[in-house]
Amino acid sequence: MIISDTGVPEKFIERDQYGSETMMRLDDGWCAAVDRETLMCTIYENRPWICREFEMGSDECIDEREKFL
Repeated sequence: MIISDTGVPEKFIERDQYGSETMMRLDDGWCAAVDRETLMCTIYENRPWICREFEMGSDECIDEREKFL
């Protein structure tokens, strides 16, 4: 869920019937802002707060990536 204004581009935001904003997911569950070739965030400087909690390349980050490889 996007809970603060970090400048996430509109094309990556989904809104539910209550107006809550989340990052758009592709049909297979991947975040729409992740580059599939590099596995890097394409909006890193404007990523949501929750994404900022996970340091890129940290153990938590690697664990999450492995779920989709």
